[in-house]
Amino acid sequence: MDEFYREDLISETEKYDGHIIRVTEQLVKLPDGREAHRDVVYHSGAVAILALTDDHKIILERQWRAPVQAMTLEIPAGKVDGRDGDVFDTAKRELNEETRMQADHWEKIAGFYTSIGFSDEYMDLYLATGLTPVTDELPQDDDESIDLLYMTFDEMTELFKTGQLNDAKTLMAYFYWQTMQEK
Repeated sequence: MDEFYREDLISETEKYDGHIIRVTEQLVKLPDGREAHRDVVYHSGAVAILALTDDHKIILERQWRAPVQAMTLEIPAGKVDGRDGDVFDTAKRELNEETRMQADHWEKIAGFYTSIGFSDEYMDLYLATGLTPVTDELPQDDDESIDLLYMTFDEMTELFKTGQLNDAKTLMAYFYWQTMQEK
């Protein structure tokens, strides 16, 4: 059945190769024989962390995001790159860099495509608990200005109800945290 929907790649032309993404235009043959163009964004992958303190608060980052020209509330996250041995190492590094915390307990919650209609970016979402301050601080990214916020589940629920949570990975983490409340 999947073969019925399959698009065959005819050609692919690189349009941009940057620090974070690579963009191409694909020419594909549709199942009915017609041709179509697809813009594709390639990304190395990313991680996100639902970091919960011992007093049951989530760590959020408040930061400016240029693409939406607004301040956002997000869970700690970052891209996978050559500094790390694997995706889990990336999660530990990002937690250190962005929150100055380390976790005694880690659990992979989910993996998902962030915008499957045009990008191959895949994000792994982790739960981090047993948080303690790091003893060896890794350098933070020079171009990031982050304020850390610690919120209870009820405070997060209010942010959700009032439309102040609009980042997909953060919403996914919130809904997972909600399932934890129900247990």
